[in-house]
Amino acid sequence: MTLLALPFPEIGPDIFSIEFGSFTFALRWYAMAYIAGIVLGWWLCRRAVLTPRLWGAAGPPLAPARLEDLVTWIVLGVVLGGRLGFVLFYQPGYYLANPAEILMIWQGGMSFHGGMLGVAVALILFHIRHRVPLLPLADLLALATPIGLFLGRLANFVNGELWGRPTDLPWAVIFPGAAAQDCAGVAGLCARHPSQLYEALLEGALLGTVLLWLAWRRGAFQRPGLLTGVFLMGYGTARALVEFVRQPDAQFAGPGNPLGYALQLGQAGLTMGQILSMPMIAAGVWLALRAVRSERLRPDLPHA
Repeated sequence: MTLLALPFPEIGPDIFSIEFGSFTFALRWYAMAYIAGIVLGWWLCRRAVLTPRLWGAAGPPLAPARLEDLVTWIVLGVVLGGRLGFVLFYQPGYYLANPAEILMIWQGGMSFHGGMLGVAVALILFHIRHRVPLLPLADLLALATPIGLFLGRLANFVNGELWGRPTDLPWAVIFPGAAAQDCAGVAGLCARHPSQLYEALLEGALLGTVLLWLAWRRGAFQRPGLLTGVFLMGYGTARALVEFVRQPDAQFAGPGNPLGYALQLGQAGLTMGQILSMPMIAAGVWLALRAVRSERLRPDLPHA
């Protein structure tokens, strides 16, 4: 099984670390992915806002100077929503018994779906406070989000976490660690799907390219809700597909449920990632159809 597998690259989770006596300061790739994703997303949003032709007569939803305020709201939504989503969706029993650990985000445990809900709440509050149009604002963030997803999934790979199920495909990776090498029925080294890279390519590179093309070439910003709808459909579909080869969440897997279904129906079922992605896909389809229907009332728009 491991003859054609790829060895895990010799790279640790820390970019660098500095020791001050008993205290160690470390900059991790995962933290850098968050920082770089926010900075590059802000740059892309600013570039879009400063390009009037993308928005038509309505213009951008906010001034460039207001973007810094928006970034603050988004960061809070991502961190708080991501952490609370992980607590509620994946390990509610554990954190109910250990409530003091809920805010210990440095120990790991973030949920994208929770972060997305946190961002949605932050957007609504920002919309109410600053009286900016909600859907164009959501479209702006949808355009920037795949950058952070791409970098975040690469950081997951570097950290050797969220790997896939065992496989004998030639691009399988031998991840380090006892948990990654605990593969039932596999003799010797265990190779797994690099599911983090699958998600980086689908949720990040591919989805980001589609959104950029729609925004810059097809006038998508002039159809409020279209980019948001495409993002929700694209992410939800990509995540649901990758879940078929991603290692199941340990808290759901068991002797009678080796594939880690959160909802099991006989020998089949759905993982938590697939369950949480289904409402995203449905909401995305509704938003995209709504935007396309509104196009019929705007003959001045370029055809998507």
